[in-house]
Amino acid sequence: MTDVVDSDELMRRIQRGRAWAVREEQAWRRRGDELEAAEPDRAREAAARALAFEAVIGVLDEILTPGKHAKEG
Repeated sequence: MTDVVDSDELMRRIQRGRAWAVREEQAWRRRGDELEAAEPDRAREAAARALAFEAVIGVLDEILTPGKHAKEG
């Protein structure tokens, strides 16, 4: 079933999603730092996951504040 939401609720949902992505990105970075010396393969996987969440955060930032990030050319 699909809910109909107004723009304010949509923005709140996007902000909650962004906050979750920030927490996940930080957690994966910590995991990667902790694993770096002992388990380099798992540390690389954690770093890749952190980068994925970083990309999600960038996309959500652009939705929330269009033009905040200057285009690189």
